[in-house]
This record gives sequence, C-alpha cells and structure tokens, in this order.
Amino acid sequence: MDNFKAVFKILTALERAMDLPQFDIKEIGPEQLGVTPERWSRYIEMMADIGYIKGVTIKRDILGEIHTNTSDVRITLKGLEYLQENSIMRKLYNAAKGVTEFIPGM
Repeated sequence: MDNFKAVFKILTALERAMDLPQFDIKEIGPEQLGVTPERWSRYIEMMADIGYIKGVTIKRDILGEIHTNTSDVRITLKGLEYLQENSIMRKLYNAAKGVTEFIPGM
C-alpha cells in the first residue's frame, strides 16, 4: 500500500472514532493495511511526531525493536486539518472503495 494512503486511512478511521465510546486500533492495524508491523509502527511514530495524532507511546528495546502502545490514540486538530486539506484524496479513496465493493474479486 502507498504510504500516504495508509496514513490517510489511519487518520480517517481515527476521525470516525471520535463519535465512538471505544475504538479498536486493530481495525487499522498492519494486517488490515497490508504492511509490516515495523512499517505500521513507523507510520504511527511519524504521525505522532508531526502532531497528527496523540496518545501513543513508542519505545525501542535494546535490540532495536519498536514497541507501540496505541491504547489511547486519537486524532488532533492538526490531523483533522490534514484530512480536510486532502479532501481530494478522500474522494478518490471513497470512489475506489465503492468500486471494490461493487466488483467482486477486486
């Protein structure tokens, strides 16, 4: 999956989660995005670093492995602004999603 599509999907899911009492991060986990856990953790780290999300902790152990705690992850105002600015991407994503739901096997 394209890096920016993955970031967009994560932020979109977190924006929708604002209306939910609880959110299961597994809905946008590495398996659902088709990326490795390492790449997924780096996405989360980059979005936290730039201020698109908050409520995450990222630690590296002595072996260099990344451990990501997303139990309190949520989108920030800056993340919402990113989604708004990229509304064209959202429209393309929704159109593609509709096509894949309409045509079996895609």
